[in-house]
Amino acid sequence: MELPYNVTIQELHDESGHYFYARVLELDGCQSHGETYQEAYRNIREAMEGWLEVKLEYGDVIPEPLTDNAFSGRFNLRIPKTLHKRLVVEAEKEGISLNQYAQYKLSR
Repeated sequence: MELPYNVTIQELHDESGHYFYARVLELDGCQSHGETYQEAYRNIREAMEGWLEVKLEYGDVIPEPLTDNAFSGRFNLRIPKTLHKRLVVEAEKEGISLNQYAQYKLSR
């Protein structure tokens, strides 16, 4: 429970109403929700405890948390030539490199 697992909490508005949805990225299926951010966080911690207890009970493998050291900051992406051209043109209009432009677009 004290390992640095990656918990995400999203505020959602959908047909169910307004709530906060929480999940643990490394623990497949470990998710919960709450009416407030704090409630969702408490509920996901409780869900993690139950998830881990079941895995330990059955002797299943428990994934390690993902850390920043697991990532190089680099990935390759194949795209259509027409999209590549459009991105290069847009980057040039902005006066920045294609890499900077792609980073900007991905972070939005």
